Formats: sequence, C-alpha cells, structure tokens
Amino acid sequence: MEQFDDIRPYSDQEVRPILDRLLQDQQLLSALVHFSYPSLAMSLGGFLRPLTRFLLQCKLSGVSDVRGLQHVIAPYIERVIKKTTSDVTWTGLDALESDKAYLFLSNHRDIVMDSAFVNYGLYGRGMDTMRVAIGDNLLGRPYVSDLMRLNKSFIVKRSLVSLRQKLAAYQKLSAFINHSIETNHSVWIAHREGRAKDGNDRTDSAIIKMLYMSQKGKGHSLGEVMERLRIVPVSIAYEYDPCDQRKANELQLRSDHGNYDKAEDEDLKSIATGIEGWKGHVHVVFGQPLGTEFDSAVDVAREVDKQIHTLYHLHSSNYIAHDLLCERQGGHKITGWEQQFSGDDLDEKRNTFRDRLNACSQASQDWFLKIYSNPVINHYRDLPD
Repeated sequence: MEQFDDIRPYSDQEVRPILDRLLQDQQLLSALVHFSYPSLAMSLGGFLRPLTRFLLQCKLSGVSDVRGLQHVIAPYIERVIKKTTSDVTWTGLDALESDKAYLFLSNHRDIVMDSAFVNYGLYGRGMDTMRVAIGDNLLGRPYVSDLMRLNKSFIVKRSLVSLRQKLAAYQKLSAFINHSIETNHSVWIAHREGRAKDGNDRTDSAIIKMLYMSQKGKGHSLGEVMERLRIVPVSIAYEYDPCDQRKANELQLRSDHGNYDKAEDEDLKSIATGIEGWKGHVHVVFGQPLGTEFDSAVDVAREVDKQIHTLYHLHSSNYIAHDLLCERQGGHKITGWEQQFSGDDLDEKRNTFRDRLNACSQASQDWFLKIYSNPVINHYRDLPD
C-alpha cells in the first residue's frame, strides 16, 4: 500500500495518533464551536474551545481503529437522518453478498450525504462500509483532509495542471480502486466529476476509462475488468435538495456569464447545508452488477445511466416541478402520476414546493425547476418500451 500513501485512507495504526493531533488543532476546534454554538462562538470561543476538546476527548478516548471511530460516528448520522429526513429507504441491498466487495458507481447530488446514506444502508445490514472517493478541491484545510481520510475516504487529485501529472494521478487512482476491490474493500465513487447540479445524471465515460487504465496493459479486456470490479450502479433520490437554491443560482449565473467564481469556503458551506438541511424522503436503489458484455467505455456509461435513470425513485416534488416547467416552457406533462401518491396530501406538497421555488430569484426559478424535473425526463426516456 506504500505506493498509495498520498491518496489512501488512514490505516488502523494511524487512527489514534491522528485523533490526538486533531484534538489539539485550533482551526478544527474553532470550526466545531462555530458549527455547534453559532450565536456564542464570537463571545465565548475562548471557553467553548477547551470545553469542546474535553468532550471530544471523552467520546474518542476508547477509539483505536477505523471501525471504532465509525461506531462513534454512527449515532451522529442517525441524528442527522432523524432531524433532516421524513424517511430513508433502500432497495436492492438484499441482492448484495455480504462477503464480497463492490464498486458502487453512484449519481451525485450531495458532497457528503450521498455516500453517507449508502454507507449507512450497508452498516445497517452488517456489511463493511466503503472507501469513499473525495476530490482534493474539498480538502483545502489540513484538518478536513485528516477527518475524511480517518473515515475511509481516499483522495482524487483534481487540482493538477499538467497532463503528465494528471495521467500519473489517474493511473494511481485506477490501481488503488482495483487493489481495493481485489483485497475485499468496497468503494464508492461518483459517476462523474462533481455534483449533477442540474439534476441531469450523466455518467462520464472518462471515469470508466480511468477504472480500466491500470489494467489495460495486463491483458484484460474492458468487460473483464468491469465484471471483476463488481460495479453496481447506485441511484440516490432526495425529495428535497437542501442546496437547491444555491445550485439554481450558480446555474443561472453560469448561463448568463459563462462562468462562476466560488466564494471562499463555499464548498464547506455546501457541506454544512447538505448535512443540516431538510431532505424529506430519501431513497437509495442498488442496481445490478455489470457483466462482461461491454466493448467500450461509452457502452458502460450508457448502461450505468440506464440503471440510474430507470431505478431513480421519483418523488412528488419531481413531478410537481415537471408540471410547472411544462406550464412555463411548453411540453407534455406526465399524466396519472398523482395515483402513485394517493396517501399524500398533494395540495400540501405543491404548496411546500412552491414556497421553495418562490424563495429563489425570478431569474433562477427555471433552473430550480430543472433540478427536480430532469430526473423525470431521464426516467421516462430510458424506460423500456
């Protein structure tokens, strides 16, 4: 594993020393104080930082490995789920074999919670949690990198400039992912770089090429590698996206000006909003593992898209958005969808959705509607005739 030292998650032997170091990190302690006591952080920070460190020391005193740390984290995830969702459900977990590792290739809505919901489903079934890919653009502060790597995250180097550096980084990433599956460690990676902020889930064939890159010279066909990786497409659907207004605003600015300059720590703010914000019903579907019947990366990407789109759990919010967008821009509404939600108060759902829509600027409202309606368009387009 030494060849992967700069990107791999931390090992069990590294957990305790890194935790002890983090407990002395003033930047981390200040961030936790601001997160936990926003109204008191400025006036009582000098008191709250040592108090926060003491409480963390008590919680983490018996932790000496990754599994122990995840047992400490699990109740927090449970509280987040209870506070920010009406329900979380999973489909397809029963088809997974608990003694095998899988490469979960997932659509991407939220920086942290996508993989957290998948991991929590595995954890609840008694399966090992995954190694999770995270871009180095999110690791601007050293304590963030340490926290992520303690929790089984590995680093995808996106900030490299030269083509030679990028190719070397992708080769190493490919080798690490293949090595993880070979040594029975499941992996989660998004099916494209960055979140699908417009709700239009499309697998980037470059991701498939990366997965194959380190194996191509070993005489294995693309199909053989895809099957050996046990790739399972995963479709994650939020009833409400906590970052929907933020995403709609960014999409509108990109459309109007051709670019968008992120504010300092914007990704960290999106992480906090994604964790704390209301999500309603969240449903996670695990698809069918890919076989050997693929001749190109494009073919693999199409199959992943097909599974993600057709398995996507459409909420009433998706249909309501699609209806509203059709009213604004023209198009054919989906008829009869209301029958799927006979137990819900759809008038209340419509009012809730309109309130969220009206909180957006007028200029970004069409983008807001596309975030929720694109899954409807993709789902019905890819359904078998």
